[in-house]
Amino acid sequence: MKRRDFAHAMGLGALGTATVLTACKGQPETGSALPVSCDFEVTPELGERMYAKALEITKKKVRGGDGEPFFKKPFVDAAFSDNIFLWDSCFIVCFAKYHLDELPVYQALDNFYERMEADGYICREYRKNGEALWSKDHPVSINPPLLALAETEIYGVKKDKERLRYAYPILKKNFEFLIDRYQGDDKLFWGDTLGMGMDNIPRSPRGWTTDEGNGMTHHELGEKLGKMGGSTAEERLNMFIADYVETLQGVWNDEGRLVDFTAQMAMVSRQLKFIAQEIGEDGDIAFYDSFHSEVKEALNESCWNDEDAFYYDLGYGKQVKRKHIGMYWTLLGELIPEEKMDAFLAHLTDPDAFYRKMPLPALSADDPDYVGWGDYWLGGVWAPTSYMVLKGLTANGRHELAKDLAQKTYAAVAEVFKATDTFWENYAPDLISYGMPAKKDFCGWTGLIPIAVYHEYLK
Repeated sequence: MKRRDFAHAMGLGALGTATVLTACKGQPETGSALPVSCDFEVTPELGERMYAKALEITKKKVRGGDGEPFFKKPFVDAAFSDNIFLWDSCFIVCFAKYHLDELPVYQALDNFYERMEADGYICREYRKNGEALWSKDHPVSINPPLLALAETEIYGVKKDKERLRYAYPILKKNFEFLIDRYQGDDKLFWGDTLGMGMDNIPRSPRGWTTDEGNGMTHHELGEKLGKMGGSTAEERLNMFIADYVETLQGVWNDEGRLVDFTAQMAMVSRQLKFIAQEIGEDGDIAFYDSFHSEVKEALNESCWNDEDAFYYDLGYGKQVKRKHIGMYWTLLGELIPEEKMDAFLAHLTDPDAFYRKMPLPALSADDPDYVGWGDYWLGGVWAPTSYMVLKGLTANGRHELAKDLAQKTYAAVAEVFKATDTFWENYAPDLISYGMPAKKDFCGWTGLIPIAVYHEYLK
């Protein structure tokens, strides 16, 4: 992208004399004791450099070919390890869609489609030899179901109905597998914290103990993983696979009900309905509508809390009052009644919740386990969940709030980029800094900010 084009796209005048945005532009009145940064200006030159660097990093991480033991076709990859990861790949697609001529996006998804088992199971992670890392019977074997999101995002920029016809039966079968395996009688979905992608987000109540865990206390259960032996990474992994079900999280899984997973499945039903309409599979539409209606009713009946104006996960049938960013998948899931919407969204502009120096931390700031420098999902700001919130706000007509959050997020990433000349796996909510810990050169899903957020919210 040329500098003049970038400046024009941002609605600027003479290049080099105007500011793209500041983190404070359009800030709502919040009375925040921790205001977002107000003094950093993103110039056209910096925005152009960010875009180019994100594309450069992403291109370097294209893999596949004769040097690979299994993946022989080029594909864009998270490059987190030699394995491939489902939800990383889906979010990479959401910005790589703007460069389909340069980035092999379709194959990144096809690598998972081609591994689907007869019953519809798609593992969240495959080894470099093409084998699934997890058995379908293991509670952490699936990721958020985002393949239909990836396909519809590509379709938005390239109206390829033949691609939809190819992907649709695969997506439908995987959807049916997830319903069969993970939907409870209450119509809500259970799953695993690690499998659902937000690795160390706290889902069970603080200090939780249970007789279900063979008499072990919360502390003893929580410590079990740390005591596992094994001298190699492979041995430790194998022990984790075998023993995980006896840990605190493993015990919790079956009795948990996850708002984010439930909302994602509602979202998939809407996306599959859209695809079915586009390709003439009208016979499936009634099923998707019925599924969505049942899930919406169940979620609002069991997971909505009137006093807090928030959705909560369930454990053993009771609400677990911990606010995390995953609850906002309900926006893309089209699950929020209009009379609940404003109060629910108010948490996004509350400085004691999600409106921090860099907005949209994974865990709400009023949670006792919140960490202001990140500590992964205990407070870190992550491009995929931030992008999810923005897209959800747009889908529900909350354009002004979406733009405000997009501007602040973009400006904070830009300020860290100016200091480090790269992008990071996650960012600190209360510092203008990369998260601690965070992997660098991460494009990877952080390419969403300089590319997708630029195209969709800052032009």
